[in-house]
Amino acid sequence: MIQKTTLSFFKVFFLLSIMFFAKGNLHAQTIVPAQLDGLDKLCAGSSFNEFFATFSYVNFPEGTTFTIELLDSSNNPIATTLLQTIDVSATQKTIKFAVPTNLVGSETYGLRVKSSGTTTSTRFRNSAGNTSFPAYFKVYESTFSINNKDTNATICAGGSLTLSVDSGTNSPVNYPNLKYIWYKDNVVIAGQSGKTLTVNAAGDYYATIDYGSCTDANFSSNHIAVGNSSSSSAVTISSSLGNPFCASGTGTILTATSGNKYQWKKDGAIITGATNRTYSTNESGSYSVEVDFGGCSATGAINLQSNGFDASIDVQDGYKLNEGETLSVNVTTDATSPTFEWYLNNNLISGETGSSYTVSVKGNYKVKISQASGCIANKEFSFRINGDSGPASVIPNIIKLSGMNPYWNIPDEYKNAATKVIIISSNGDKVLDVVNYQGDWPQNNIDFKNVNPVYYYVIQSDTGEKKGSITVIK
Repeated sequence: MIQKTTLSFFKVFFLLSIMFFAKGNLHAQTIVPAQLDGLDKLCAGSSFNEFFATFSYVNFPEGTTFTIELLDSSNNPIATTLLQTIDVSATQKTIKFAVPTNLVGSETYGLRVKSSGTTTSTRFRNSAGNTSFPAYFKVYESTFSINNKDTNATICAGGSLTLSVDSGTNSPVNYPNLKYIWYKDNVVIAGQSGKTLTVNAAGDYYATIDYGSCTDANFSSNHIAVGNSSSSSAVTISSSLGNPFCASGTGTILTATSGNKYQWKKDGAIITGATNRTYSTNESGSYSVEVDFGGCSATGAINLQSNGFDASIDVQDGYKLNEGETLSVNVTTDATSPTFEWYLNNNLISGETGSSYTVSVKGNYKVKISQASGCIANKEFSFRINGDSGPASVIPNIIKLSGMNPYWNIPDEYKNAATKVIIISSNGDKVLDVVNYQGDWPQNNIDFKNVNPVYYYVIQSDTGEKKGSITVIK
């Protein structure tokens, strides 16, 4: 009932003001703002930025336009964005407007109308009857996280811990002008408005973004329960892939209890550079981490086990293969139902799927072992086979696609960045033009057309140029 009486008073005052100005000066240009019913503050953001202001005007020439201006505490005008002008009557308009997206928030903004002829009104009154009220543009409207979304942390007696807003693509940290409100046990911590907070007492902590009277408690951070302890049992280590874990890809991520500083060790030895809260590994072993809680430290440990597989190979990298010699290469593994793929110069060797392979030509070899059941994992071994000079340096002129080496494998002395290899078809088409050739041609199917195709090669090196033909047979 009191609210209705107050509103009626302002409406009467509004009408009497119009009559007074019209009677007092028939030619004075006058703008009289109406009360902003239902609007006590301007809380704008990316999700909402539309406001309405109604006013009456007299003695303005046809074509006069009007805008809404924000006024700061010193009565300096700030331009708003005109969204729409609505004609209520011949002497009354409603303007829909938006506040600037770079507005510096304040509790003491005002609003007025300005005509294109520079006439201005007095300030609008909000729904509470005040001519000054809060106005903010909220550049960030979402929940956010602190300390990597932790829910618990530990400090030692007399120590401290730093809580900080997490960075990232969608983080309020990307807006450096923002201020924050920090809470302990749901009570505002006075004097703390930065993106970090140093705590030295147990309690429940969280933060919100400070938008003054427009602050939305729904857009807050995670809560962190900080407790006191000086026992080593306060430090725990978790494995993102469990323990035992499947050793594949980038491995498992070990995460320690939140603290100030960290130092990881493996089998008692310091891991150089491992000073973050997390550590990624693909290796089994006894891992520990010393955590500085500020004023004291504690250590936690985990005996990390892998449920992948082990494998070894019995070939010497760089083995020198004599002319006419062959070498048996064997893989030993405890993988469950393993599969094998052998490669020469990065090309899959067709039909070779066993744990051993007989090498008869020089080149770069690789074997891939896969375990497809249980823990899906892979291992690879690479090795190079060299050869003698002399007869082994002869450039081959026949490629047998069904043989053990279905590629044109030239001597190693021509496999370098200073040598160019060109291959031309019998039709004169250039099918290869590379430097540092690695013995991997042909890579595409050869069209025989009932005859063995003949190609011609040119090898250009520092020692001169060599030319010849290559016959491809099935």
